Amino acid sequence: MTTIQQGSKVTLHFTIKMKDGSVADSTHNMGKPAQLVIGDGSLSDNFEKHLIGMQANQSKAIELVAQDAFGMPNPDNVHHMDRSKFVGDAEVEVGTIMAFSGPDGAEIPGIITDIAGDSVTVDFNHPLTGQDVTFEVEILSIG
Repeated sequence: MTTIQQGSKVTLHFTIKMKDGSVADSTHNMGKPAQLVIGDGSLSDNFEKHLIGMQANQSKAIELVAQDAFGMPNPDNVHHMDRSKFVGDAEVEVGTIMAFSGPDGAEIPGIITDIAGDSVTVDFNHPLTGQDVTFEVEILSIG
Protein backbone atom coordinates (compact mmCIF):
# COMPACT_ATOMS: atom_id res chain seq x y z
CA MET A 1 0.00 0.00 0.00
CA THR A 2 1.45 3.35 -1.04
CA THR A 3 1.82 5.98 1.67
CA ILE A 4 2.48 9.68 1.29
CA GLN A 5 6.14 10.61 1.48
CA GLN A 6 8.48 13.40 0.33
CA GLY A 7 7.95 13.94 -3.41
CA SER A 8 4.57 12.12 -3.52
CA LYS A 9 2.00 13.58 -5.93
CA VAL A 10 -1.19 13.70 -3.88
CA THR A 11 -4.77 14.22 -5.02
CA LEU A 12 -7.03 15.16 -2.14
CA HIS A 13 -10.19 16.87 -1.09
CA PHE A 14 -9.94 19.34 1.77
CA THR A 15 -12.24 21.50 3.82
CA ILE A 16 -10.86 24.38 5.88
CA LYS A 17 -12.88 25.10 9.00
CA MET A 18 -12.56 28.06 11.33
CA LYS A 19 -12.55 27.81 15.14
CA ASP A 20 -16.33 28.40 15.19
CA GLY A 21 -16.89 25.48 12.80
CA SER A 22 -17.75 27.62 9.77
CA VAL A 23 -16.28 26.51 6.44
CA ALA A 24 -13.75 28.95 4.97
CA ASP A 25 -12.91 26.95 1.85
CA SER A 26 -13.53 23.51 0.42
CA THR A 27 -12.54 21.64 -2.73
CA HIS A 28 -15.98 20.00 -2.56
CA ASN A 29 -17.51 23.42 -3.35
CA MET A 30 -15.23 23.76 -6.37
CA GLY A 31 -16.28 20.34 -7.62
CA LYS A 32 -12.76 19.05 -8.11
CA PRO A 33 -9.99 17.87 -5.81
CA ALA A 34 -6.66 19.60 -5.25
CA GLN A 35 -3.31 18.22 -6.40
CA LEU A 36 0.07 18.90 -4.89
CA VAL A 37 3.53 17.45 -4.54
CA ILE A 38 4.86 16.95 -1.00
CA GLY A 39 7.89 19.20 -0.58
CA ASP A 40 7.04 21.68 -3.39
CA GLY A 41 6.50 24.52 -0.91
CA SER A 42 2.74 24.86 -1.41
CA LEU A 43 2.07 23.65 2.15
CA SER A 44 3.81 24.47 5.42
CA ASP A 45 6.32 21.87 6.62
CA ASN A 46 4.18 21.21 9.68
CA PHE A 47 1.08 20.57 7.57
CA GLU A 48 3.03 18.19 5.31
CA LYS A 49 4.23 16.25 8.38
CA HIS A 50 0.58 15.45 9.14
CA LEU A 51 0.04 14.08 5.62
CA ILE A 52 3.18 11.91 5.47
CA GLY A 53 2.29 8.28 6.06
CA MET A 54 -1.37 8.66 5.07
CA GLN A 55 -2.83 6.31 2.46
CA ALA A 56 -5.40 6.65 -0.33
CA ASN A 57 -9.01 6.69 0.93
CA GLN A 58 -7.86 7.83 4.37
CA SER A 59 -9.35 10.93 6.03
CA LYS A 60 -8.02 13.03 8.87
CA ALA A 61 -8.81 16.29 10.68
CA ILE A 62 -5.65 18.35 11.18
CA GLU A 63 -5.74 21.29 13.58
CA LEU A 64 -3.21 23.96 12.71
CA VAL A 65 -2.29 27.08 14.63
CA ALA A 66 -2.01 30.24 12.52
CA GLN A 67 1.74 30.13 11.88
CA ASP A 68 1.49 26.54 10.56
CA ALA A 69 -1.56 27.24 8.40
CA PHE A 70 -1.48 30.57 6.53
CA GLY A 71 1.13 32.30 8.68
CA MET A 72 0.96 35.49 10.64
CA PRO A 73 0.09 38.84 9.04
CA ASN A 74 3.07 40.50 7.36
CA PRO A 75 3.05 44.31 7.60
CA ASP A 76 5.02 44.42 4.31
CA ASN A 77 1.92 43.01 2.59
CA VAL A 78 -0.15 46.10 3.47
CA HIS A 79 0.08 48.80 0.80
CA HIS A 80 -1.24 52.36 0.51
CA MET A 81 -2.42 53.13 -3.01
CA ASP A 82 -3.69 56.28 -4.70
CA ARG A 83 -7.43 56.21 -5.18
CA SER A 84 -6.97 57.25 -8.83
CA LYS A 85 -5.55 53.76 -9.53
CA PHE A 86 -9.02 52.34 -8.93
CA VAL A 87 -10.92 52.89 -12.16
CA GLY A 88 -14.00 51.48 -13.78
CA ASP A 89 -17.11 50.19 -12.10
CA ALA A 90 -15.28 48.58 -9.16
CA GLU A 91 -16.74 49.79 -5.88
CA VAL A 92 -13.94 51.11 -3.67
CA GLU A 93 -15.11 50.46 -0.14
CA VAL A 94 -13.72 48.89 3.02
CA GLY A 95 -14.11 45.11 2.97
CA THR A 96 -14.02 44.77 -0.83
CA ILE A 97 -11.69 42.07 -2.12
CA MET A 98 -10.13 42.95 -5.47
CA ALA A 99 -7.65 41.26 -7.78
CA PHE A 100 -4.40 43.12 -8.45
CA SER A 101 -1.56 42.28 -10.81
CA GLY A 102 1.52 41.14 -8.96
CA PRO A 103 5.11 41.83 -10.08
CA ASP A 104 5.15 38.54 -12.01
CA GLY A 105 1.86 39.33 -13.76
CA ALA A 106 -0.13 36.83 -11.66
CA GLU A 107 -3.33 38.05 -10.05
CA ILE A 108 -3.20 38.42 -6.29
CA PRO A 109 -6.21 39.22 -4.12
CA GLY A 110 -6.14 42.21 -1.81
CA ILE A 111 -8.75 43.41 0.66
CA ILE A 112 -9.44 47.10 1.13
CA THR A 113 -9.02 47.80 4.83
CA ASP A 114 -9.09 51.61 4.98
CA ILE A 115 -9.86 54.66 2.85
CA ALA A 116 -8.59 58.09 3.91
CA GLY A 117 -9.05 60.85 1.36
CA ASP A 118 -7.18 59.77 -1.77
CA SER A 119 -5.28 56.98 0.03
CA VAL A 120 -6.63 53.44 -0.14
CA THR A 121 -5.09 50.82 2.17
CA VAL A 122 -4.96 47.34 0.64
CA ASP A 123 -3.97 44.23 2.62
CA PHE A 124 -2.44 41.47 0.49
CA ASN A 125 -2.09 39.03 3.39
CA HIS A 126 -4.11 35.83 2.86
CA PRO A 127 -7.62 36.31 4.36
CA LEU A 128 -6.94 33.40 6.75
CA THR A 129 -3.59 34.79 7.95
CA GLY A 130 -3.43 34.85 11.73
CA GLN A 131 -6.28 32.33 12.08
CA ASP A 132 -6.15 28.89 13.71
CA VAL A 133 -7.89 26.45 11.36
CA THR A 134 -8.79 22.79 10.99
CA PHE A 135 -8.08 21.07 7.67
CA GLU A 136 -10.27 18.06 7.03
CA VAL A 137 -8.42 16.08 4.37
CA GLU A 138 -9.52 13.09 2.33
CA ILE A 139 -6.71 11.46 0.35
CA LEU A 140 -7.98 10.30 -3.06
CA SER A 141 -4.80 9.05 -4.70
CA ILE A 142 -1.02 9.03 -4.33
CA GLY A 143 1.28 9.07 -7.35
